[in-house]
Amino acid sequence: MPDFPLLLDTAPMEAKLVEDLPSGDGWQFEPKWDGFRCLVFKADKDVDLRAKSGKPLARYFPDVVEHVRAMAGKRFVLDGELIIVQHGEVSFEALQLRLHPAASRVAKLARETAAQLLLFDCLHNGRRSLLRAPLAERRAALDKLYRSTPGVRLSPFTRDVKVARGWLKRAGRAMDGVVAKRLAVSYIQGERAMLKVKRLRTADCVVGGFRYLQGARQVGSLLLVLYDDDGLLHHVGFTSTISNAERAALTKRLERLAGGPGFTGSAPGAPSRWSGARSTEWTPLKPKLVVEVRYDHVSDGRFRHGTKLVRWRPDKAPRQCTMEQLAPPAPPAELRAILKASR
Repeated sequence: MPDFPLLLDTAPMEAKLVEDLPSGDGWQFEPKWDGFRCLVFKADKDVDLRAKSGKPLARYFPDVVEHVRAMAGKRFVLDGELIIVQHGEVSFEALQLRLHPAASRVAKLARETAAQLLLFDCLHNGRRSLLRAPLAERRAALDKLYRSTPGVRLSPFTRDVKVARGWLKRAGRAMDGVVAKRLAVSYIQGERAMLKVKRLRTADCVVGGFRYLQGARQVGSLLLVLYDDDGLLHHVGFTSTISNAERAALTKRLERLAGGPGFTGSAPGAPSRWSGARSTEWTPLKPKLVVEVRYDHVSDGRFRHGTKLVRWRPDKAPRQCTMEQLAPPAPPAELRAILKASR
């Protein structure tokens, strides 16, 4: 067995979602990348990569394993993010494609779409554990350990909240948000000891269908659709943030609109990796109702996570709700501008 400096079940420190970045002294701000969180273990030529869940990732990212082997340090444990950049954008979909059972397929994807490792913390520098050291000391150790290596970079940071807010405002396509960390705090395993602010946007969507609550004849979630240029209605996600007080009246309202086309373009199918055991049965509706929802990220023309219902929009015509709302707000140059600060 490899003699790694720390146990492979070491849990990464996590972040709590907040609405705004903290101000004042003693904070460090870093981009929140739209990738796979990854703890990196090295003991001479032995390398292991572990996801936030603790599951092994090395077999899916053989290119990154080789990059870590090429790093100057012989023994260390680092914290970072795996990303794949395509067409100037960070592609979460390309990362998902790597999780394939066939080694030949993984090797082919690694040749075609190389992954990168962005490092932002050091848990062990080869001489001692830094888990109890403050962030300022851990980041200094990471900077000292790192040497320019293909496929491996240092994730940039700033201690100026104005710069961090600029990242958050401009870089909707380059990153997922900003993480705030206290300089004096140690690495608290498995705890939400950091803060994160996601870039949230809103969209006006047509309600194309709904699902009932499991075991009840009341609405559980609304299925959201948007029109494309050809007038087709495409499923883009769902919202389930419906209060119990409005559920009964809303159910009756929706049932009166049942029987419409629902989805004339792409339609919801079986539960995805994001939906878990959610029921696949849904009732299509006539495209009459419009809601404004808040979302954090779009993947392949759909909201990656569930959205928050902000308000109903009786003032908005359904045909005004188009796919162009989901267009990324920042050009690929934003990714280059942010990464320019790293090495």
